[in-house]
Amino acid sequence: MGTTFIKRTFKFSEVTKEKVIFGICLACIFLFLSSAYSKIADHKTFVQGLSRVSLIGSYAEIIGWLVPLIEITASILLIVPKTYKIGLVVFIWTMSVFSLYILSMLLWAKELPCHCNLIINSFNWVQHVWFNLAFIGIAGLALRISKQNVKS
Repeated sequence: MGTTFIKRTFKFSEVTKEKVIFGICLACIFLFLSSAYSKIADHKTFVQGLSRVSLIGSYAEIIGWLVPLIEITASILLIVPKTYKIGLVVFIWTMSVFSLYILSMLLWAKELPCHCNLIINSFNWVQHVWFNLAFIGIAGLALRISKQNVKS
């Protein structure tokens, strides 16, 4: 007797799919806009913190403006229905870069400056990485759901 495996795929209804994607996009927008706001509102401190990092210190001023600009751009892309998929990709790439930065800081930096906002300030560096990976995962889920074909 042979064993047969039944492959079951879970499919969302069109309404559920839209609500899940919308909720994930809202979470990503909130994270990036609040982060961008705090970086711009206290820009001097943000740039000073970046300047103390040996690998990127000489580019602190450029990075100090580029990071919030990317966060705001990704948020705008996520808000617009025709560009939300591009926004999710930008979000995933940006969060991946942030995660790589954190991992590199853990490996090579003596001092670990944090320029995060809200409750994220209270995270240790390992928790930061897990938080970022969770957001990368949910943004990836939203992309995957958006590509599923729903059959009635």
